[in-house]
Order: sequence, then structure tokens, then C-alpha cells
Amino acid sequence: MNASSVSAEAPYRHIVLFKFKESATPEQVKGVEEAFKALPGKIDTIVDFEWGTNVSPEGKDDGFTHCFFVTFKDKAGLEVYLPHPDHKAFGAGLREILDKVLVVDYVATK
Repeated sequence: MNASSVSAEAPYRHIVLFKFKESATPEQVKGVEEAFKALPGKIDTIVDFEWGTNVSPEGKDDGFTHCFFVTFKDKAGLEVYLPHPDHKAFGAGLREILDKVLVVDYVATK
């Protein structure tokens, strides 16, 4: 499927995985969780949000512990989100405690 065949009505998904540095304290991790959970109340292009920590028994997480699943109506919603001052401020606070970040975006299809 190419980009031109994607329905304009299909939700745009933004998946973010975090691997924290070993030096990150539980308080710092909790602060990141709370700050990410607050973004939907600050950025109105977010139409749905959920998150959780890894519970997979497969052992293939490569140290990633947190998954945040953000949904936008369309790619334009993401384009508002990425440069948004609240998103930028959130991201600036992560550098000190994150080891790796993995981001995957996709257009939902059924």
C-alpha cells in the first residue's frame, strides 16, 4: 500500500518505546509517565492515548520497558503535536534518563 492509497479517514498511530538508563530512579520514571499522560490534556490533536509497561514473557524487549500509544485523526494531527511547545518541553526533560527511544508511526488499516 502506498501513501496515496491510504484513506484520509484512517487514524494515524504514534508508538513510542522507552528504554531508561540504569541510573534512572523510580521517581524519575514515574515523572516521565505522569508527564506523558498529561500531554493529551495539553495538545488537542491527540484523540486517544494509552500506555503500559512491558509484560511480555518472550524476553525480546531489548531493555525497552515503556510503551506509549498515541492516536491522531490523521498525519496533520501529528504535525501539530511534534513541534508543540508542551511536547518539546516533555522531550527536553528525557535526555538525562533515557538510554534509547524507538518511535514507529503507522496509518491504521483493517
